[in-house]
Amino acid sequence: MLSRVCKPSPAEISGGGALLLALLLSLFSPILALLPLSLFLLSCLVAPFLAGYGFFLPVISRGHPVNNHVALTFDDGPWPSSTPILLDLLARHQLVATFFVVGRQAAKHPELIAAILAQGHTIGNHSWRHDPFLMLRTPKTLEQDIQMTQEILKKSGVTPLLFRPPAGITNPRLKQVLARENLLTITYSCRAFDGGNRNVSNLAGKILQRLQSGDIIMLHDLLPQQQGLSDYWQQELDRLFAALKDRYQVVTLEEIIQHPVMMSESGGSCLQTLC
Repeated sequence: MLSRVCKPSPAEISGGGALLLALLLSLFSPILALLPLSLFLLSCLVAPFLAGYGFFLPVISRGHPVNNHVALTFDDGPWPSSTPILLDLLARHQLVATFFVVGRQAAKHPELIAAILAQGHTIGNHSWRHDPFLMLRTPKTLEQDIQMTQEILKKSGVTPLLFRPPAGITNPRLKQVLARENLLTITYSCRAFDGGNRNVSNLAGKILQRLQSGDIIMLHDLLPQQQGLSDYWQQELDRLFAALKDRYQVVTLEEIIQHPVMMSESGGSCLQTLC
């Protein structure tokens, strides 16, 4: 285990600065003193929804932009209707990916977790039930949600070292919860804004036109919400994967961020905790 070096978060730094500035301005006008405090509160409301910005805690959102490297990730699975399709496509194109799984789904389908691992992919924690309001819950609920997913995945022989919050939203309490579980926060830097595969139109094109070296691509392990679009979704993924192989080098998430994604029962890993 490497030593932990705790640094103040942007929220802590800006909060202290706002308070100091408010005290200084209060010498001249109580109304002026409200301005920096109001701006800080506004930042606290907006920043959690910026998936790539670590306002309350460190957030990994992209990797090192070298040699046209990109990484593939999939959220919200596993599902019997979609995960085998993804695994087949990835195998056909000889690509690796990280699946950020929902604990409740992993508990229902351990065979799919086993299939993901057997094919050489890695697994991260994506909360227990993908509650969109998870970051508004009590600290105890937040901790239990993450712990339950960790425990169910340990039954499949792996311990995730990365947590991807639902919708990429964070809060001030998440930092300490993840520190106790030895987890780091990771989001993404390239997505198709598909709304959880509610809109898969030109999925490949939307990714490719935004993609840059070092990007972490976020896609969904879900069938399209609209009936009859499963074949089209698979065609778009097939087109995307072919283009990625032609234009980029798809590497593991671990390689692009230079940090392990998970530990397995068969071997350990040295975890560097950021705080």
